[in-house]
Amino acid sequence: MELVAPVVLATAVALALLGWRLPTRGQVLVAAAIGLLLGFAAVLALTELHADDSDNVGLVLAGTLAILGGGVVTSAVFGLVDNASPGNGSVRKAGEVLRGGAWIGALERCAVFVTLVSGWPEGLAVTLALKGLGRYPELRTETDGAAERFIIGTFTSVLWAVACAGAAITMT
Repeated sequence: MELVAPVVLATAVALALLGWRLPTRGQVLVAAAIGLLLGFAAVLALTELHADDSDNVGLVLAGTLAILGGGVVTSAVFGLVDNASPGNGSVRKAGEVLRGGAWIGALERCAVFVTLVSGWPEGLAVTLALKGLGRYPELRTETDGAAERFIIGTFTSVLWAVACAGAAITMT
């Protein structure tokens, strides 16, 4: 693998780490930047000649970006949703009910990435079923935006992990 795509991915990972420390407005900018870098790395990987397919640097970087970057992207989406309805803030309040969401999201993105990269897309259904069943008691009794937060977070997280897996597959 050429060096350019992994360098672009490493830059995206560094930005994702920075994004964890920023307020919502900064996270939106970082999310957009890492999304563009991910797309750029995938395009670069498609145009590069792969003389040595044993190089897994791009795979590891894309997986790291799936896990770390997905948290920033999901937080940015939650910030945009909360800013769209500033008086309500129900999605923000629901985060207090759905405890452990950042950790669960990271594990979910890892599972989605690994199942897709390993060629086992059925694992996606298993991952989402486990998450849904695990959250069902909280979602069933809560009416203050928890279901919306669960759906928005899951869709954002899964779509990000799928995009990272797609970029990783182009690099191998």
